[in-house]
Amino acid sequence: MRIGILGAGNMADALGTQWTRAGHRVRTSGRAPAGAFAEAAAFGEVVLLAVRHEGVEDTLRAAGGSLAGKVVVDCTNPIVEGELVTGTTSAAQRVAELSGGRVVKAFNLCHEDVWRMTPPVFGGSPLVVPLCGDDPAALATVESLVRDLGCVPAAGGGLARAGLLEATAALVIGLWRGGADARGILPPLAYAQGDPAQKGRPSAGSPIAESTASAQKTIIR
Repeated sequence: MRIGILGAGNMADALGTQWTRAGHRVRTSGRAPAGAFAEAAAFGEVVLLAVRHEGVEDTLRAAGGSLAGKVVVDCTNPIVEGELVTGTTSAAQRVAELSGGRVVKAFNLCHEDVWRMTPPVFGGSPLVVPLCGDDPAALATVESLVRDLGCVPAAGGGLARAGLLEATAALVIGLWRGGADARGILPPLAYAQGDPAQKGRPSAGSPIAESTASAQKTIIR
């Protein structure tokens, strides 16, 4: 697959290097020489947007009309000085409006060095990469690029939910900078719907528990 990368920073290098190792043809681009963004956009069957939030709109304009209809992977975060700076729509939705591409939000929750790992595995489990997008074919393409890194893709919903990924990035970056392990804020999957050991038992304060307690009191009387 041909992958054009709009950007030449750390994220561009980390992901581009891994995809090159996986056998893809990759072309990165920066602000110089003139036309570099347009050339990378034209080259790629898939295009990764990997610039700072402040430079997104200028980069997309420089890329030109060749992004229209293409799979565009947005790994940017609209975060300035630790704060989320989106308006009524997510940054990914704005990318879709400006580029005309089939945008998939992905790869925005980890430091670039995580993407350099071969593969990113923690505690014996591969890293899960959530994706948000509206186009099934585009999502399938990006899922394959996630697997090329040794990671596991996860469906995060449509592009309208990309703002949730962007907000999650702002939250966890703040936690990490404060010295907290962001993974510790959530229980394991087995506990997502409660304590497995309590399955079938009504929890205290629930209508079932209260009605059971009331019935027991009536019997005792």
